[in-house]
Amino acid sequence: MNFQLIKKSRILLIGIIIAYTYIINSHALAQRQSRPNFIFILTDDQSYGYMGCEGNKIVKTPNLDKLAKEGTHFTNAHVTSAICTPSRISILLSQFERKHGVNFNSGTSVAPEAWTQSYPVLMRNAGYYTGYIGKNHAPIGAGGYESDLMKKSFDFFYAGHGHLTFYPKDRHEIFKNAKADTQVEIIGEGVDEFLGSNEWRLEGALGFLEHRPKDKPFCLSVCLNLPHGSSTGTMQMRDSDPEIYKSLYRDLQIPMPQNYIAKADIKQPKLPAGLLKTENRQGSYNWVDTPETVRERLIRQYQAMTGIDRLIGNLQNKLKTLNIDKNTIIIFTSDHGLFSGQFGLGGKALCYEVVTRVPMIIYNPMKGGKPKGKKLDELVQSIDIAPTMLSMAGIEIPEAFQGKDLSPILNGTSESVRGFLFTENLWSTQFGNPRCEAVQDKEWKYIRYYKNDNFPAQKKIEVAREMGIPLGKMLYAVHDPDIALYRHFAESSLQGEVPVYEELFNLAEDPWERTNLIADKRYAHQLEKLRNAWKKEIAVARGTQPPKVLRYTSESKYESGKTGKPK
Repeated sequence: MNFQLIKKSRILLIGIIIAYTYIINSHALAQRQSRPNFIFILTDDQSYGYMGCEGNKIVKTPNLDKLAKEGTHFTNAHVTSAICTPSRISILLSQFERKHGVNFNSGTSVAPEAWTQSYPVLMRNAGYYTGYIGKNHAPIGAGGYESDLMKKSFDFFYAGHGHLTFYPKDRHEIFKNAKADTQVEIIGEGVDEFLGSNEWRLEGALGFLEHRPKDKPFCLSVCLNLPHGSSTGTMQMRDSDPEIYKSLYRDLQIPMPQNYIAKADIKQPKLPAGLLKTENRQGSYNWVDTPETVRERLIRQYQAMTGIDRLIGNLQNKLKTLNIDKNTIIIFTSDHGLFSGQFGLGGKALCYEVVTRVPMIIYNPMKGGKPKGKKLDELVQSIDIAPTMLSMAGIEIPEAFQGKDLSPILNGTSESVRGFLFTENLWSTQFGNPRCEAVQDKEWKYIRYYKNDNFPAQKKIEVAREMGIPLGKMLYAVHDPDIALYRHFAESSLQGEVPVYEELFNLAEDPWERTNLIADKRYAHQLEKLRNAWKKEIAVARGTQPPKVLRYTSESKYESGKTGKPK
């Protein structure tokens, strides 16, 4: 037997195996590295028009303007529900609220089964290193915000549940060791830590690995609580604040928003008094009542926008320094807008353009060559973000998603993804907002409202003060019967509930929705067309399966030992 030949054959075979393994691993590594990184940035209460690229002549947002110029800037982007929690969950799950079934008044949290189909979980399961920084306003799992499911779903988590305020350290333990005191700058420290560019270890951040793996693509969600009306209301011009939050824009004449009406000057309310009960509006929105308080709040919101813009600039510089700027896609939008006294209104949770229309920029440096910007007025929605990211990452889009993949628009192979756009408000509570639904195309918009007979906040406040009951418990506690009421809100219009008030607007000629044409016979054809579209779109929004939710009420918290006995 030729042992020398056998030995050489074995060596050759081992060499072939090693070479083959190297080729396979190199190919897999190249595949992983060729997939794009994603940074998704979500602001709070940012109506369309708060950036220079959107026509604002006051606020300075050079980095966002450049991002819009070099990316795809959607000028007709909308949310699905104009209030924080349902809107943010809609983005995470790519579902309308009527399908996912979670709001402040729903008495529910997102069930683990539904959460497995969220974009962060799907991307992590597909090999992405994931991070979440900033504000979480989505109750996930059993116990909602008391559950660890949200934070355990990410490789890196540096966020507070609920509102952050302008000074997050005052409210959230996780941020206590940040160097900065102000929200945007604290979030910026978290971004640096995630990317691996911090010069110090950020205590408090929950990382399941010591460093971000360089051989894996990443998906980072940066969710702010600014330029939120209430968060800017907590600004105090502390000595530790960066100068922009003290003096910027204070030497300028700040114009009032289009269609602003001071409370004292309201002669005819925008909606019937028995429908939108503004006397029960949350007190945190009373700043809209006078020009002086509006100017002060706009200054603060513009300062916050410039701070956010500076965060964007720093982020892009970090990406460039780390040599990952050429394969990192940046997506920027907001969870909804905010009334600043337009038509005398404050707050959100309606279906007007002021609160549903938001900025949306998708910047993709991987298209080849110098980035070329596009400004498009196609009808797109916040639920489109998740399927678009999955598509760009080469990940299969689940059937549970209701949003559209915008890749064909981004690539120029299609001009639109929908003919009609549906928005809704199911947050109808003691604070006076009615349930409403809207459907629109590029030219026309139809809104329908339902009876609002909720027990008023004013009455609850009177009793709370008389009996010494904390206002927070009286106004914000959600109980088991509220689950049934919310379910009724979600289903009743599908089951034939008749609207008590309707609006029809010609957006092409009346973009500010000043003139209701519902009774004008000349537009009967348009009205019929939109009513038919509403019927179809609301059925699509609802879906066919029950919402995948868990009970999340004062009673459920008490039973689990998370809080005291419900009162």
